[in-house]
Amino acid sequence: MKIELWQIGKTAFAYLDEGTKIYETRLNRYLPFQQETIPDVKNAKNLSPETLKAKEGEAALARLKDDDYLVLLDERGRHFTSVEWAKQLERELMGTHRKIVFLIGGAYGFSPEVYKRANFQLALSKMTFSHQMIRLFFLEQLYRAMTILRNEPYHNEG
Repeated sequence: MKIELWQIGKTAFAYLDEGTKIYETRLNRYLPFQQETIPDVKNAKNLSPETLKAKEGEAALARLKDDDYLVLLDERGRHFTSVEWAKQLERELMGTHRKIVFLIGGAYGFSPEVYKRANFQLALSKMTFSHQMIRLFFLEQLYRAMTILRNEPYHNEG
């Protein structure tokens, strides 16, 4: 099964790009993985948050196929420990979908239409992080989950 991480807009920080590339390389040892950047909405500064979420949502939903499994990275999603997340990921990888798409929304989150289409919502923390920082945090956790599933020494239980 293929895993993709989709995000709205490019990151403005080189250090985040560098970090995500490190984990992307590591992840490709375990499974087919790629990142996709959905272009920022034009004239976003002139739009209300609701209109902006709707336009970003339309762009993301237009790229999805009917059989894609959509996971929203959302602060209101389900919380896991790293080991619990690895087990959840393993269940998702055993599913019948061709591809799992993890979606990071824009600065204001997701439109109601995106929530409606989602198969699952995952929270990485009860705290709020920038949509740019979440890219790196998620990729590290995805890599950690893969090492847990393979009983590799990256993760330490204390």
